[in-house]
Amino acid sequence: MTVVGDGTVGGGDTPPANTAAETAITDLRLMLNADYDRMPDNYDDLPLEFSPCILSSMEKYLPLNSLNRDEKAKFMSGIILKYLPSEERSRDKMDRDYKQTIKSNYQPLHKELYTLDPEIFFVPSFLEAIKGNTGLRSIISEPSPGVLVFDMLQPSFCEKMISEVKNFRKWAKQTKLRIKKANCMKFFSDDVTEATLDSHHGFVVEHGKDRDADIGFHVDDSEVTLNVCLGKEFVGGELYFRGTRCEKHVNIDATSEERYDYSHKPGQAVIHRGRHRHGARATTSGQRVNMILWCRSSIFREMKTYKKEFPKWCGKCHGDKKEKKSQTLAARRKELVRIESESEA
Repeated sequence: MTVVGDGTVGGGDTPPANTAAETAITDLRLMLNADYDRMPDNYDDLPLEFSPCILSSMEKYLPLNSLNRDEKAKFMSGIILKYLPSEERSRDKMDRDYKQTIKSNYQPLHKELYTLDPEIFFVPSFLEAIKGNTGLRSIISEPSPGVLVFDMLQPSFCEKMISEVKNFRKWAKQTKLRIKKANCMKFFSDDVTEATLDSHHGFVVEHGKDRDADIGFHVDDSEVTLNVCLGKEFVGGELYFRGTRCEKHVNIDATSEERYDYSHKPGQAVIHRGRHRHGARATTSGQRVNMILWCRSSIFREMKTYKKEFPKWCGKCHGDKKEKKSQTLAARRKELVRIESESEA
């Protein structure tokens, strides 16, 4: 057996045996339910490509074992990076450079938009809800299963945000800066549970004259999507929803109960699962501007690899499970009738 220049073992027929820690990490799987009573380790001092609090949150899904902090960090980092491929990590670096260029050179039109003052951003009902005085459920309606709607943004904020976007586009054109667009939607031509939402991607889209007229039928590259209409005056542009599906059933037709059209209202937000199939009809006149946030969860994506069916959130899996249960009950009733008939004979 020999050791080659990079330190790996080569030659011979017998591979080196894994250490106990390596074996433990290889065999380790996340628990389906978090242990919220556990006090996680602190990972603030580790050189990571993401916030250390993500590891602290994920640790609550680790089974009790003898791994030390560095071994746990290695395992959990592997899960996170599994869903952040190398090409996307390099794109993240380019995005950081892109953002730094903007921060260093762009002069905001409305500086107050960058202060993160909730009193400027949000309507009173939303502020009361998130402060815990009334609770989010008190302001949310669910016009269709899995589609949550509530008033969120102040009209003045929406107006300023639109003018800020317009000003930014003007500056980008003058400086020849290419504005990046979201391109992670999964088109159909080819439970979010308690899992932590550990990354996000926000962007603004415009529809109407000289902009995209509509958006085709797709699912988002997210676990949860927040979509808020900023305005302006427009006709059309409705979101149409057609049920939530796992990858296996993504092209299965929607049931009548899953079909729902949502009309945008400035300042109003809609929340839905990223896997909730949807599209946007054409904005036939005027201009529609929406602010969108994709929230992602490495834990949820890892959990999906442990399962083959998702009846908690996939409409087709749920229907299949319900049908199977109904058939089982019918078979039992039939068997009971048979037994009762034989005992009376």
